[in-house]
Amino acid sequence: QSHYVACMAAILSQMDKDHYSTYIQAFPSRPELMDFLMETFILFKDLIGKTVYPCDWVVMNMVQNREFLHAINQFAVTLTEMFLSNSNFELQLWNNYFHLAVAFLTQDSLQLENFSPAKRNSILSKYGDMRAMIGASIRDMWYSLGHRKIEFIPGMVGPILEMTLVPEPELRRSTIPIFFDMMLCEHRLTGSFSRFEDEILRRLDSEVEGGRGDEQYKQLFKSILLSCCQSHPELAKPGEDFVALVTGLLERLLDYRAVMNDENKTYSMSCTVNLLNFYKEIDRQAMYIRYLYKLKDLHISYENYTEGAYTLLLHARLLTWSEEPNVAPVPGLHGPHPHTQRQLKEALYNQIIEYFDQGKMWEEAIHICKELAEQYENHVFDYEMLSDILQREAKFYEKILKVLRPNPDYFAVGYYGQGFPTFLRNRVFIYRGKEYERREDFEMRLLSPFPNAEKLKSTSPPGQDITDSPGQYIQCFTVQPVEEAKVRLKGRSIPEQITNFYKANHVQQFSYSRPFKRGPKDPDNEFANMWIERTTFLTAYPLPGILRWFAVTSTTTTIISPLENAIETMMKTNEKIMSEINRHQSDSSLPINPLSMLLNGIVDPAVMGGFAKYEMAFFQESYLQLHPKDAENIEKLKDLIAWQIPLLAEGIRIHGQKVTEDLRPFHERMEQCFEQLRAKVQSQYGVREMVFFEDQRSGRPRSMAWGPDYDRLSHPGARQVLTETPPTPKPAPRTSESEDRRNERRENRSSALFGPRRQDVRQSISELPEPKDEKRRLSRNMSESSPGSSDGKQPPLNRAAASAQPGAAGLSLSPTGFGGRVKSASKVPPLPGKISPSVYETFLEQSD
Repeated sequence: QSHYVACMAAILSQMDKDHYSTYIQAFPSRPELMDFLMETFILFKDLIGKTVYPCDWVVMNMVQNREFLHAINQFAVTLTEMFLSNSNFELQLWNNYFHLAVAFLTQDSLQLENFSPAKRNSILSKYGDMRAMIGASIRDMWYSLGHRKIEFIPGMVGPILEMTLVPEPELRRSTIPIFFDMMLCEHRLTGSFSRFEDEILRRLDSEVEGGRGDEQYKQLFKSILLSCCQSHPELAKPGEDFVALVTGLLERLLDYRAVMNDENKTYSMSCTVNLLNFYKEIDRQAMYIRYLYKLKDLHISYENYTEGAYTLLLHARLLTWSEEPNVAPVPGLHGPHPHTQRQLKEALYNQIIEYFDQGKMWEEAIHICKELAEQYENHVFDYEMLSDILQREAKFYEKILKVLRPNPDYFAVGYYGQGFPTFLRNRVFIYRGKEYERREDFEMRLLSPFPNAEKLKSTSPPGQDITDSPGQYIQCFTVQPVEEAKVRLKGRSIPEQITNFYKANHVQQFSYSRPFKRGPKDPDNEFANMWIERTTFLTAYPLPGILRWFAVTSTTTTIISPLENAIETMMKTNEKIMSEINRHQSDSSLPINPLSMLLNGIVDPAVMGGFAKYEMAFFQESYLQLHPKDAENIEKLKDLIAWQIPLLAEGIRIHGQKVTEDLRPFHERMEQCFEQLRAKVQSQYGVREMVFFEDQRSGRPRSMAWGPDYDRLSHPGARQVLTETPPTPKPAPRTSESEDRRNERRENRSSALFGPRRQDVRQSISELPEPKDEKRRLSRNMSESSPGSSDGKQPPLNRAAASAQPGAAGLSLSPTGFGGRVKSASKVPPLPGKISPSVYETFLEQSD
């Protein structure tokens, strides 16, 4: 074949303009000439595509291209002279010419920027830049079409785009205006250029991903088209919008291509999300779905199953439970191709459930199971599938309670300096770490794509000298998720395995606290001037989501006084004690060491100093005189100290049951310290007695109460039981066996105050007694007064009235939310009998 091409090139080199003219005129008829041109264009394009000579045979390639270029230009003259008029116009012939010319221009052997400088200069001096020559010819041929241009839209948009992406500035400047001519032509005919716009967006995606295009092209495209649009008032505004659209897409595509082949696919995921969000905004669903599956594949390759599930869920939400046909094939789905939207949505949901299961996001998997169960039960009546999905759902509930799920850490990462890509430059992101991932390991993984980046040691936002510098600076520190208040979980005794999930998931706010000193320094008490600067970050979307990280959209900073800091610290300590107690009550096999360290660090002043430093700093009369507005917060802190005593008592009781003989002296020492502490606190701040709830299900141990509003425990699945000897119930009529089972299930779901179990556990809160009688009854049970009513009966408590008069009932709801009795301290002045439950709301919102 190379000999054939060499012979043809030698023949063509002998032909001048007159030879071509004579040869063309020798054809007896116009159809025969058209057939010759058609075959010649196809032959030339085929030879150019096959690259007959090896790429290092530069001279032979250039000789062939020079002769082909001469022949193409001669045939172009024939086209304009004999096949352009209305009566003689041949659309297919012109179309073949444009495709041949673009293929010639974009062939590898003419891309001079790929050669060494010496070879490039040698080619330019001998042959010139043939790309510029054929580009000028294509431009002239396009403009010669006149009103026929519309017939080449959108078919020629792709080839022209491919030509303009060749990295030759002069070629780009001369050919980019063709785009404006296409826009103008379609707009004058139809009033818009939507066909042109759709085609260029579609082709631009594949061309840039294939390696074409650069920042210079983006700037040239923007400046040339904006200049052209401004000269035509009817295209000024739509043209400006179109240019903004294309340049925005180009920017995202270039970022995506820059990181697409990196070993670390972290930033490929970010760029993919930028692209799919862009296509969603401009309503290009096919491209949006295409990048959804690119993102899903990236996540699964990194075992980010949770993020992969959320990504697939975006596609599933676009579908309906209908029999509408599904046309587009979906990659990665097992089994036969789904023909309807219902089939596709069902297949996606099953894949999503599997990914959520692998990512230990069983709460999310349950939501999908419920939606599938609704379809199987009420729409398609497939009870076999309903049975399967309900069994899967039941397993997820079991895993929530039985499988260990460590909460991930979250990290704030700032990329500062002009050396980073545009999608990272001078921006802050919140990252969701992997299970058991240390900050050091996370930082190493973070810095690997940027070996020259410098790690900032300060957690404060850097100055302009850093953000404007040409280098790369990375800032990384751990942040705490700010749990959103869950109304349905509030005021209930709920297993820790359930509540822990919401502390670190579905979170959009994250905080970082930085301590600093303000005011005169007290060498004996560091708490007196320990202020906290708390920065709260708000992310664009909740975590987890379709990425393991999201950009920070807003940042707020608040200053917390030393007293407020002390209150927060006490709240967290009390919560930690309660959590540890509930863990040991739920699982007796847990090791005792963490509980030992926690309790000893609080009760033994030689270890941590207890809260004596708070008393010295804030409970002095001099402090209250200087800070009269802090009186309420001082009472909060005192109340928290008082509530810590019953928590410690329960912790030490559990510790005594589990301690080994070797550690018995340590436990006795801790008991002695606690007794001294309890005597001191109760004499100064009053007595608090905890309320416990006992879950009546078999084997479920008691747990401490949380909510301040016990009436919220009166939901259908939870009934309150008071600590008293129950009255003998009246004989009830015989119920059916199914009713007995339902009643037994209700009974098993009930909650109780820690104490003897009441028989009538199904008594509603609205049937409880009036507070006056309740006061006498509770006083009798707690040995605080003489025995109650003479008839020995104990009427039900009116819960609404009791909550209105907590002091009268003898039960109080403290500002910390721990339910129980409140006794005044023996010292004057006593604590108030009624403690506002509103403070507990603050505790729940602020506690980690």
